[in-house]
Amino acid sequence: MKPILYMILAGAVSLSAVGTMRASDVNADNSAQNSGDRDTGAITPEKQSNTEADVKITRDIRRALVKDTSLSVYAHNLKIITTHDHIVYLRGAVGSSDDVSKIVSLAQTNSGGYPVKNQISITTK
Repeated sequence: MKPILYMILAGAVSLSAVGTMRASDVNADNSAQNSGDRDTGAITPEKQSNTEADVKITRDIRRALVKDTSLSVYAHNLKIITTHDHIVYLRGAVGSSDDVSKIVSLAQTNSGGYPVKNQISITTK
């Protein structure tokens, strides 16, 4: 019984430490970063095709990116959008040009022959 009690107490202590951060401590306004999405011609996630083939392309690229542990967290969280006209768009920000090169290469390898449009920016965060 004691080991279970210790685990419960340890979990409560861990959660209480996490709970000390307030929402006001974090600037959640990323409006400036998303300003490009307001353009009427911008490729946004809503343009993702739902055909089985296009969803598979998007899934295969995402899996390849996440599997590559040399890529940054930014790279793992890129927007990958495969449109109805069979074009793959890569959008978002990463930390280096090396990440951009790896991402584009992985996307082209896993795009099933679809063209890949690189709309990735490099951030200095």
